[in-house]
Amino acid sequence: MDFPSKVLAKAVDEISGLPGIGKKSALRLALHLLKQPESQAIALGDALKNLVQLIQYCRECHNFSDTEVCDICANAKRNEEVLCIVEDVRDVMAIENTGKFHGKYLVLGGKISPMEGIGPGQLHITSIDRKLETGVVKELIFALSATMEGDTTAYYIFKKFRHRGVTFSTISRGISVGDELEFADEISLGRSIQNRVPYNEAD
Repeated sequence: MDFPSKVLAKAVDEISGLPGIGKKSALRLALHLLKQPESQAIALGDALKNLVQLIQYCRECHNFSDTEVCDICANAKRNEEVLCIVEDVRDVMAIENTGKFHGKYLVLGGKISPMEGIGPGQLHITSIDRKLETGVVKELIFALSATMEGDTTAYYIFKKFRHRGVTFSTISRGISVGDELEFADEISLGRSIQNRVPYNEAD
């Protein structure tokens, strides 16, 4: 694709580096920005700059946060006895949108996947250990994707902590096998949280 401007070409190249955006879509977005007031493009640039420079990971649950501790972890009204284990920050957002869960979270940062070279040591599993050491947590809920990797991750955590005197449960399979949690509709996900079932080795 030939560009009349190197500046435009650079902008298109950077935008097309985003997931799901090809060169043509990137060009459309760049041309759209050029038609808008300068202030709008500057505001977008500032927002992106702040995104990478100011956003933090909560020290308690590894969720995104503007402060050292996220709003969920800092909320004294949340049930500290129930800890929901999720793979990704997007899963926290999905579950929160249901309005059905009032405990706290632990974001693993992925799932065990030997094919992708991801092992337990690359996930935030030690943070679960730290939570359990406080003696406050009574139940661990596995809200992981219904995939082989999600099941492997849940089984590893169950085996590692099953002697710690906590109850293990998993969201009910209102989420289809093979589905990613973030793509589930809010009603199905909400029901899965509410109707969670005990987790055991046979699952």
